[in-house]
Amino acid sequence: MAHSGQTISDGMVEHELIAGVDEAGRGPLAGPVVAAAVVLDSRVPIAGLRDSKQLSAARRERLAALIREHAYAWSVGRADPGDIDRINILQATLLAMARAVAGLPTCPHLVLVDGLHCPRLPCSVEAVVGGDRRFASISAASILAKVTRDAEMVQLDCHYPQYGFRRHKGYPTREHREALRQHGPCPSHRRSFAPVRSAIEAIAAEQSQRRSP
Repeated sequence: MAHSGQTISDGMVEHELIAGVDEAGRGPLAGPVVAAAVVLDSRVPIAGLRDSKQLSAARRERLAALIREHAYAWSVGRADPGDIDRINILQATLLAMARAVAGLPTCPHLVLVDGLHCPRLPCSVEAVVGGDRRFASISAASILAKVTRDAEMVQLDCHYPQYGFRRHKGYPTREHREALRQHGPCPSHRRSFAPVRSAIEAIAAEQSQRRSP
């Protein structure tokens, strides 16, 4: 752990690069988990940064544009449903975070990660509970990850409109669960998640009954 017991500065300070990292999409039944890494430029502060869940969609979009324009550096990483089913959602989330940090043009001196778990990185990394409320760089990462993932789910809705991804972004709403029961999963569903697995089993049982004499 780096900087233990010291005040941690946030962003690009005194030639040290400090990146905030957060994710979006751990809970949905479909789509990727997306992580973002952001190094803010202390010379160009961005007003209004906070946990993405506390912001309207329109406000997140505006802030995401400012982050992309004014941050010292930013990157997005993802783990797709295949990764999630293969290594589980926690490990896939850490993989997406590692990919986001690897996408930065320069390796940070310190990475601050929202939550309890840290990805394996070639630099110092520290988990910060409630970090999206404490550090602007983590808030910025939260916003960028959420906006990126939401846009991907809207695109997915164009390919699979029967599930309503544009509205619920893959989360297990009543509408989504009902669509799963009616249509079964699409290639972007996470088959290791219980509601998706249950839908697959129910469809298989129904087909088996139809084949029985």
